[in-house]
Amino acid sequence: MWQNLARLFRYRGLIQSLVSRELKARYRGSILGFFWSFVNPLLLLAVYSFVFATIMKGDVNDKFRPEPYALFMFCGILPWTWFSASMLEASNSLIAGGNLIKKVLFPAEVLPIVSVLSNMVHFFFGLVILAGFMIVKGHTPVLLNLLWFPVIVAVQLIFTLGCVLLLSALTVHFRDLRDLLANVLTLWFFATPIIYWYKLPSVQNYARFFKFNPMYHVIVAYQECLFFPIFGHYNVLWLGLASLAFFLAAYWLFDRLRDSFAEVV
Repeated sequence: MWQNLARLFRYRGLIQSLVSRELKARYRGSILGFFWSFVNPLLLLAVYSFVFATIMKGDVNDKFRPEPYALFMFCGILPWTWFSASMLEASNSLIAGGNLIKKVLFPAEVLPIVSVLSNMVHFFFGLVILAGFMIVKGHTPVLLNLLWFPVIVAVQLIFTLGCVLLLSALTVHFRDLRDLLANVLTLWFFATPIIYWYKLPSVQNYARFFKFNPMYHVIVAYQECLFFPIFGHYNVLWLGLASLAFFLAAYWLFDRLRDSFAEVV
């Protein structure tokens, strides 16, 4: 396992090439091309702004409503989109890349990793839209809080890599996981404080349960880093250590199942 893990660094050129190919293939044949990477989060922000900041404005107590509410939600929607899209794409990556896996020297773990990294690029494109609207709204993050941003991104990256390695390896043998995943992600989305504030009294009643949700800590950390004036969710550091252990465990299982992939796909 440790030898295969160490070889990943040698495959960085291959990973970079596959990420580039994935980004080009995603919008091949479209008129806007790469501009969809900016248009998609822009449209998403417009939809959530209309629904929650206009239609449902009177349904939420202003006392417990962060403003601008659309920007608050967008701080959580962007990292969640990175996570959920990576999970959905990676779940089928080994099956779709069966021809590559059957080649003796091809490292199978590269395929789910490419899914995560390509969606991370789109996440960074979305941050440009977020930054632009923050400037327009006059709601810019505190510079000192931004020092936590690369830490939070690294934690989410490690956790997501662990998830996709585990999921992609299991999906090869249990194809029903692909159909179950969309429902699990929907439940997970609403169990994470993305479209509602984590300090709502009704949410605090279930705070002890939220603490067991890894994405709760990731999303709250992003919100406090990018939206609120004070960063205080230091639990993200403990999540980082737990995510590293989870990644190693997931890679161990992936490595144990590696030899069976070519036969099953």
